[in-house]
Amino acid sequence: MGKKYICCIFFMLIAWVANGQNTIIKGVVNDSITGEALPYVSILLKGTTIGSTTDLDGQFSISTSSKVRILQFSYLGYAEKEIRITPGRTNNLKIELAPSSITLSEVVVKGGKDKYKKKDNPAVAFVKNAIERRESNDPRNHDYFRYDQYEKMVFAMNDFQPKPKKPDGKVGRFDFLVDFVDTLEIGTTVLPVSEREKVSSVYFRKNPKSEKRLVKGAKSAGIDEIFSRDGIQQFLDEVFREVNIFQNDIPLFLNRFVSPLSTMGPNFYKYYLLDTLEINNQKCVDLGFVPFNSETFGFTGHLYITLDSTYFVQRVKLNVPKKINLNFVGGMTIEQTFDRAEDGTRIITKDDINVDFKLSQKSKGMYARRLNIYSNQAFSPPEDASIFQESAPVITDKEAFRRPEDFWEVNRPEEAGKRKQHTVEALMAKLRSVPIFYITEKVVSILVSGYIATNKDPMKSKFEFGPMNTAISGNAIEGARFRVGGTTTTAFSKNLFLDGYVAYGTKDEKVKYDAIVEYSFNEKKEYRKEFPVHSIRAEYKYDINQLGQQYMYTNQDNIFLAWKRQRDTRATYLRNAELTYYSEHYNGLAYGAVFRNKKEYATEYSAFDRIGPDNQITPVKSYSMTEMEFKFRYAPNEKFYQTRNYRYPITLDAPVFTVSHVTALKGVLGSSYTYNRTDVGIQKRFWFSAFGYVDIIGKAGKVWDKVPYPLLIIPNANLSYTVQPESYTCMNAMEFLNDEYASWDVTYFMNGALLNRLPLVKKLKWREVFSFRGLYGHLSEKNNPANGGGEGLYLFPAGSYAMSSTPYMEVGVGVENIFKFLRLDYVWRLNYKDHPGIQTRGVRFSMHLTF
Repeated sequence: MGKKYICCIFFMLIAWVANGQNTIIKGVVNDSITGEALPYVSILLKGTTIGSTTDLDGQFSISTSSKVRILQFSYLGYAEKEIRITPGRTNNLKIELAPSSITLSEVVVKGGKDKYKKKDNPAVAFVKNAIERRESNDPRNHDYFRYDQYEKMVFAMNDFQPKPKKPDGKVGRFDFLVDFVDTLEIGTTVLPVSEREKVSSVYFRKNPKSEKRLVKGAKSAGIDEIFSRDGIQQFLDEVFREVNIFQNDIPLFLNRFVSPLSTMGPNFYKYYLLDTLEINNQKCVDLGFVPFNSETFGFTGHLYITLDSTYFVQRVKLNVPKKINLNFVGGMTIEQTFDRAEDGTRIITKDDINVDFKLSQKSKGMYARRLNIYSNQAFSPPEDASIFQESAPVITDKEAFRRPEDFWEVNRPEEAGKRKQHTVEALMAKLRSVPIFYITEKVVSILVSGYIATNKDPMKSKFEFGPMNTAISGNAIEGARFRVGGTTTTAFSKNLFLDGYVAYGTKDEKVKYDAIVEYSFNEKKEYRKEFPVHSIRAEYKYDINQLGQQYMYTNQDNIFLAWKRQRDTRATYLRNAELTYYSEHYNGLAYGAVFRNKKEYATEYSAFDRIGPDNQITPVKSYSMTEMEFKFRYAPNEKFYQTRNYRYPITLDAPVFTVSHVTALKGVLGSSYTYNRTDVGIQKRFWFSAFGYVDIIGKAGKVWDKVPYPLLIIPNANLSYTVQPESYTCMNAMEFLNDEYASWDVTYFMNGALLNRLPLVKKLKWREVFSFRGLYGHLSEKNNPANGGGEGLYLFPAGSYAMSSTPYMEVGVGVENIFKFLRLDYVWRLNYKDHPGIQTRGVRFSMHLTF
């Protein structure tokens, strides 16, 4: 035993001595002007080959036994720097590299921390010339333009270090991960967990303007398989948009960044002339830039522009400021290169984005790279001009997702790297062989999709139970509500779908149900509601009808909405049978028709007390209607994330127009009343570049006939404590009844434009939200039972009113991005405060992750 202790102490001393002889050098390298971290800086011990490069955060670490005392730092466009270190110790360094000084137009501009001036600044004059010429060499100035594009997207666990093997030699469940670890050029080890590749050809025609993308090959594998393939692709396409610095605003991470070549650039950025160098045998200026306010949505970086009259951009390098009010992005580098065609046209050859995602500053986070390589550019018409006749902007080859490896070896550029033996597909197969991972993946899949598959292989699951968030809920009429339902999948049929549920309330002791049969004229890949819809659907439903409550992006019996600020008793029972035809097109046009027969039953909370000829009141149990509804919607360039039942808008940059009309004739197929209602709406997002955006929703409608209150226009009251779009947070259900209305909903998301200027608050990265919504409603005398001419109408329930000439209005002031996911609004109504039982003000919340 004593010998063992002596041996242990002996080896510990050896290790201590060996460590004591090592020199450890670590630190960070920053730009002396902007203060931003410099990635990929070359670091070398002078006179040796020992060195390293900085990572995306500008950090580095070197451990060596060399006794060299001089450390060299070099970076393109910056003056080289040498630092003396102490051998045998740990050296913590903070290095600032100064941009090189150059002479241009007989004016010397020196890098440093001199006070910045726009007036008479040659860098500002230089960039203004580049801005004026930014559109002169656009390839889309030609009548035709085509190119091939290879895209690769990789997500990986950053700085991944496999756990050491157990001392007893036992094999750990995840020991195989070491075989899949990759090393980046900067020396960081990562574990790829998702990989996507796509090969496509793009065809552009100037007149009439059209652009089509033909996807020839596509493949994906990884942990994101639990999401909708098309839905996640739509989302990633918007998050990692191809950067076009030649426009004013650059969409990226679902935000808008100010381009360094924006017309407002000189008022947003500081520009510096840093150096001259040769790129592609062309003398260029290194133009550095940094935002005046580093918290705003701008970039730091370099533009390499030719020193001639064309001001041609040869290369671009963009970074995000460290202090930017952007969630989960620890660092980002965008690099682009351009070639000049014989006629001077600008042709992009590479667009490379590297992002370091972090939940917090101390977490390792995720590494992501999206690489685009462009080739075979041409300005001649395509051999097959019929591609412009295709309705879809993206045409996917039928064999695109089944390409063999030979196809990828031919079409994968050298810069994308060779195919590795240990692929992400192989990693996922290994992980799924571990029971704990397999079970965890299934649980997460259920939470994300809301459905439980009936087969271990998702591709063979013909029926799935769900949505699970409606299994248990509650309301004032039903008490506790239990629901079970499900739907068939594309494994059952790509054209025919069955959907439905059965529900039971413990208080009203009634069984509710819904049954849907839908035939799609398009073959579906995943869901029956996936875009574009072209189908005919039959539905038969019996359930409660919550008057004056609508939910845009969730179910009304969602368990998370069961907590209400007041009792939700304003409801009836509705038996509804519908036959629907609906068609959507890639140009954004959608239209449909619904043939509907319904019967609505009164409750003690929403009684149908009919007014007779002599003002005699007679209770009515129900009324019936047979209607035709016509719908029209136009939403060009709409982007959304598709789930099984809902579409969540990603962007609202283009306007969305809606028109609908419902008509019924009394006595025809059992209709109790003649009924005509028309509604129109428009929705649009307006961006103010880096200063946020405003969402505006406007709607108007009119009921043209004399009808009882269930057929009037009932504003959407939000009785929950959550923030819901297109709803009134301080209005009671059925508080107002109208037969014509005009409404507005204006919400301004400022992206921290004000809070970013407060010294201490800006560290929290909170963002301001302001809302103003209202409704002007009118109830004509023919539909007002209080005017004495209400024969055939129903008495209004207690607590329901007709509006005066003043519109209902409410405002809200809020802060979002609290803990990076929480939004809190303080809301209050501005008028109609004398109504009993109302809430005039309160706090509302919502939870969502955003960049």
